[in-house]
Amino acid sequence: MVTVRAPATSANLGSGFDVFGVALDRPADIVHVERADRTTIEVTGVGSQYIPTDPDRNVVGAVAEALDAPAHIRIDKGVRPSSGLGSSAASSAAAALALNELYDRGHSHEELVPIAAEGEAVVSGEAHADNVAPALLGGFTVATDEGVTTVDADIPLVACLPEIAVSTRDARRVVPSDASIEDMVHTVGRAATLAVGMCRRDADLVGAGMDDRVVTPARAELITGYHEVREAALGAGASGVTVSGAGPSVLAVCQAGDRTRVAGAMLEAFDEADVAARAYKTRVGRGAEVFER
Repeated sequence: MVTVRAPATSANLGSGFDVFGVALDRPADIVHVERADRTTIEVTGVGSQYIPTDPDRNVVGAVAEALDAPAHIRIDKGVRPSSGLGSSAASSAAAALALNELYDRGHSHEELVPIAAEGEAVVSGEAHADNVAPALLGGFTVATDEGVTTVDADIPLVACLPEIAVSTRDARRVVPSDASIEDMVHTVGRAATLAVGMCRRDADLVGAGMDDRVVTPARAELITGYHEVREAALGAGASGVTVSGAGPSVLAVCQAGDRTRVAGAMLEAFDEADVAARAYKTRVGRGAEVFER
């Protein structure tokens, strides 16, 4: 048996739609795999009742097929589905690394990214790498058609998850089909600022670079209380706030010493909007790791 831990992730980071991503040091999925004649899936943990166990409808089934690695796969969910924290990517990444080890396929973490992305296509309809790349490689990632660039960043974060469900497919439907040149210039400038901030491990620059006028405003409307939560986090010391992935999680960047205050402010703002929520005081972390074989 091989056991792998793969982290939650946050994609887009505001200005880097479908390109930027970060691994979070918590929460995470744990995936256990054992060789079998055919693939079977068992799911436990948070939100497991909503996750299909049919290999044709589960992300890890697609990964097992791509690797030609049938197995009994047990997923212990720590990342809630439809959270905006890369739930499906955590399972896909963990399964890809675990099955690669189980069958000695010899793929590097980088080579597993497009394989794990096949799992993402099951839930979103497209094989995006902006979540699976950081889930496998850790740190801050830039995923393009040419490959993935990784930065070993160390940035404090707060991820606030409300009890609201936003599916990836629904969140993609509201993305505008075009943008003005002014908004494009603004977004490129902010994305460049964010990337420099990651390289410098500068939370203030990263926060300033998260501002986005194109995708985030449309997705924010799917999250009850988003605007109040954003203002509360900024008022508590966050340098930047945005929708995490497709939502509904809200991601804040801040200094390490401000995380408790920022988390409390975000939770209070959601509570005032009559939305239950929980906050993860986290940071940019490591990618998927084998910890039992």
